[in-house]
This record gives sequence, structure tokens and C-alpha cells, in this order.
Amino acid sequence: MSEMQTAADMLQEIGWGVSVFGSARIKPESPYYALAEAIGTRLAKAGLPVIAGGGPGIMEAANKGAFNAGGHSIGLNIKLPHETKNNIFQTHSLSFEYFYSRKATFFMHSAAYVALPGGFGTLDELFEVLTLIQTGKVPAAPVILMGVDYWGGLIEWIKATLSTQHLIGPNDLALMTLTDDVETAMRQIETFLADRADELGYAAIIPE
Repeated sequence: MSEMQTAADMLQEIGWGVSVFGSARIKPESPYYALAEAIGTRLAKAGLPVIAGGGPGIMEAANKGAFNAGGHSIGLNIKLPHETKNNIFQTHSLSFEYFYSRKATFFMHSAAYVALPGGFGTLDELFEVLTLIQTGKVPAAPVILMGVDYWGGLIEWIKATLSTQHLIGPNDLALMTLTDDVETAMRQIETFLADRADELGYAAIIPE
């Protein structure tokens, strides 16, 4: 509870942002690292704070893009065996001992979510946010999957198995957008925010 209260107080001051999920194991030479850095840069230039996990890999790339663009770059740091250190590209840092409070923090003040390639942790974050949006436990928000080759098989499985067996609703696939294009992702995020700013209370973060 202490971790969540500290996070809530800080995010309340910063305002609504965009959470970026992805693996700590992605190397800087990977095209996915470059993609995460590019989306972090564009989000910052649009005036949207970037919320990432604070570690290396995709998390570092997203923080780096936002940090170098002069934006708010938030790291939700937790010590894990395969993450030797937190990345240095953070304007605001939070430290967590518990996964529960760290993950809940992603959903406190996120107006959109971007998922890049990752393992079990990334899948956990992605499916939790989809469940929370699906059930109305958090406000509606764009969920962008970046990495068509990586995510495409999962989307096809969801269509072929979950949808055909009616284990998700007919409109649930529309909760996600699959793209490799940063500008397509940004258009979806900015259009959504502009269209629903008053309804969802996002007016303060609409880019001018």
C-alpha cells in the first residue's frame, strides 16, 4: 500500500501518460529497441509522459527516447535476477519490491498502452490491461501492439480460437491495434484522446 500511495502521489502531479511494455532482454542493436526509442521520442514530443519499467531493453529504449526528447520519462523499477541495473534515462523514478503494486501503477494514470516484444511479464501486463478495459475496471484506452512479426501469430490464434469459440466478445479484438509504424500508433493515440478527452478527463494532456 505504501508503494502504491507513493506512486499515486507522483503520477497525480505529472498527469496522464502512456505505458510502454516490453522485454528487458532486447539488445540495443535490435530493431525493436529502435522502435521503442522512436515511440518514446514521439510520445514526449506530443507532450505525453512515458511510463516504462525502468530496466534495460525495451524499457530503457522507451525511457531513452522520452528523456532525450526532453519529456517526462517515468521508470517503475523493480530488482529482478536478469536485470542488473535500472536504466539512466529517467526523469522520475519509483522503486518497487512487489510486482502487484508495480503493475497496478501502470494502470493508474495511463491514457494508452504500447506493447513491444517481451516474455511472460510483458504478456501478463498486456492481458491484464486488456481484461481491465474489457471489464470496465479502467477507462477505455488504445492498446497498440508494435512488432507485426512478433505479435501476428498471437492475434491469429486469438481470432481462430478465442473468437470462434466465443470466449471473448465480438468486439474485443478491436481493443488492439497491430502496427510497426510509429505515426500510425501516434495517430490512434492522439485521435482517441481528442475524441474522448472530456468524457475521460484527459483534456489536460491533449497536444496543442
